[in-house]
Amino acid sequence: MKSLIIILGPTGVGKTDICLNLADLFHTPVIGADSRQMYADIPVCTAAPTKEQMERARHYFVGNLKIDDYYSAAKYEEQASKLIDTLFGSHDILLASGGSMMYIDSLCYGIDDIPTVSPEIRQNLTDRLKAEGLDSLTSELKLLDPDYYRQADLRNPKRVLHALEICYMTGHPYSDLRTGNRRERPYNIIRIGLNRERGELYDRINRRVSSMVENGLIEEAERMYPFKGLNSLNTVGMKELFSWMDGKPTPDGRPQTLEFALDCIRRNSRVYSRKQMTWFKRDPDTVWFHPDDSNSIVEYINRRIHADKTV
Repeated sequence: MKSLIIILGPTGVGKTDICLNLADLFHTPVIGADSRQMYADIPVCTAAPTKEQMERARHYFVGNLKIDDYYSAAKYEEQASKLIDTLFGSHDILLASGGSMMYIDSLCYGIDDIPTVSPEIRQNLTDRLKAEGLDSLTSELKLLDPDYYRQADLRNPKRVLHALEICYMTGHPYSDLRTGNRRERPYNIIRIGLNRERGELYDRINRRVSSMVENGLIEEAERMYPFKGLNSLNTVGMKELFSWMDGKPTPDGRPQTLEFALDCIRRNSRVYSRKQMTWFKRDPDTVWFHPDDSNSIVEYINRRIHADKTV
């Protein structure tokens, strides 16, 4: 049976190095599963694979979108599934990697068939978000879809907007369309989770932010500032720098400094890593390793591949 190896884990854990080593070992390309690395204009902020890394192994779904392109997990599943079917024509083993929780789940289990939202509805709600604020839209969501309201991340504008878009597009509550049914995949899925002790991971995240600054993060944010309202830029690294560029004060009313903004990036990256781990650890099919334990990772993958060939 064909095998799809998925390398997942929190931001900054070290997925890229493991992926490149496995790509070399199994002679396979890498299928990206990071919703922000797809945007070509923000490679520093998203820690996208470098030119040298992409020359070492062919990467898909990296730098393939423009900053104003609309994209979704459902669209990713459709395109990635077609790509996987094609690549399995010439490979027995494929490799996917990323930290976007819904993108990983869509690869493994599929995602509900949600209708495409019209540009007019999307623009109308985006304009309302800017004019009325998030609280107004969450109140509307409570009326239109109280079930989803009770479980949604109400501080995440993307989640609130998407639910309202579906409500308006279909005339039905978004929660009615979220079945959660898992799709069977015609190939073996091997989920490898990478994790480190919290202090070790946080130290890597902090150092990673400093490295991103050295590699041009501030300059990248300055180039993107005119487009700061786009959803693609509502991400850790950009939104904190945009706040600094806007001259917004700190919570205690002091003028915001660049170092304060960078500290916010470090803190918010750490918070995001915890959310990722909470999500990923719900899946019992994931087997966890320290990124430095590459021998055990390879041994486990080989056992799984051999076991599925003998079934």
